[in-house]
Amino acid sequence: MGAEEGLHLLHHHCPTLIFTYGTLKKGFPNHPLLQNLIQSGDAHPLGVYCTADKYPLVCGPYKVPFLINLPGQGHHIWGELYAVSSHALTHMDELEGTERGHYERIPITVRRRGEEKEVEAYYAHRNYGEELWKRSGETGISCYTHEEANGYIKRSDRPANTCFLDQIRLFLDSSLNNE
Repeated sequence: MGAEEGLHLLHHHCPTLIFTYGTLKKGFPNHPLLQNLIQSGDAHPLGVYCTADKYPLVCGPYKVPFLINLPGQGHHIWGELYAVSSHALTHMDELEGTERGHYERIPITVRRRGEEKEVEAYYAHRNYGEELWKRSGETGISCYTHEEANGYIKRSDRPANTCFLDQIRLFLDSSLNNE
C-alpha cells in the first residue's frame, strides 16, 4: 500500500495525529506497537517534526521520557508524527497509561519546513509533571536519543509489586533526599 492509499484509508476514519518523542519512535523499545499498527493499516508515519514551542523533555524512572506541559520552557522537541485510527489510539493510550494517570494526551503544535500542524502528544500527567521538571534541575533534552534511552526498562521487566505511579513518586522523593 502506497503512502497516499494509507492516508486515504485512515482519512475515512478521521485519524488522530500523534506526535511521538520517546520510546514509540522508530528504533526505540515500544516502536513494535506502531509497526504492527502500520502493518494493519491503523497507523501511517508522516515524518520527523519539531514542536513549535519549547517544552521540557526529561527522563524519569526506568529512563522513561516525559514531555511536560510547560510551554516556553526547555527546548524545541524533535519527534515523529503518525496518523492513527481510533483502534490504534486505544492501543497507544493503553501503552501510555492514560487511564491510570501516567500520561495525558493533549494538543501540541508541531512544525516541519515552516508548516504547522495541531496534533496531540502524550505528556507527563499534570499531577507530577512539574515536579519532574524541578527534579531535573529544569534542564531537559531536545531529543530522546539512543544515548538517553540507554538503561530504559520495559514495563514487562519492571518490578511487578509497585505500580508506575509509585515508581514516579519514589523517583521524585529520592531526589529530595539527595539535595
